[in-house]
Amino acid sequence: MSIRIVVADDHPIVRAGIVGLLETEPGLEVVGVAADGAEAVSVAASERPDLVLMDLRMPHIDGAAATARIVAEVPGTRVLVLTTYETDDHILAAIEAGASGYLLKAAPQAEIVAGIRAVAAGETVLAPSIAAKLVSRVRAGAASAAPPSLSPRELEVLRLVAEGRSNPEIARALFIGEATVKTHLLHVFEKLEVSDRTRAVTRAMELGII
Repeated sequence: MSIRIVVADDHPIVRAGIVGLLETEPGLEVVGVAADGAEAVSVAASERPDLVLMDLRMPHIDGAAATARIVAEVPGTRVLVLTTYETDDHILAAIEAGASGYLLKAAPQAEIVAGIRAVAAGETVLAPSIAAKLVSRVRAGAASAAPPSLSPRELEVLRLVAEGRSNPEIARALFIGEATVKTHLLHVFEKLEVSDRTRAVTRAMELGII
């Protein structure tokens, strides 16, 4: 089955270029486009895509606010940020809004396509420069915080999640069942006080755990 995608970007030429790129890839189907955040929320609600490819700076409602609304109002639709902006504030706003990934428009086409497939499959994707910024920022303020105590196995699972591994891949790597992986993740979510894989990884980076 094709991955159904909505492309949200306020620049017509850029938007058309992204759509053209995706339409050349097997298994990807663009089912809608949006020129601003409000339209992105509306199109996502009507089309129920697997994924919204979201720019950040857009009129009416910015990408982070639109992401938060889509995550809350359109269950099952994931958001992958694709933008030119990589400031700390932009990154954290998008991640906290519920984005499952953050890539830069300057990334190679293959990296963007791979990111789309990974996020649609339930994984977390961060451009290397974005991950480095998160680590640098959050570790600066994490020294004084006492991180929660994760078991060695929970840490192993979390590190594999941070590498973008799916639950079946983690199960195979650690020679455990998928149900056990899910149990470990639930414990990690509880200890880190988060509700999803993306935030678990970024929170662990904030605390210097990984």
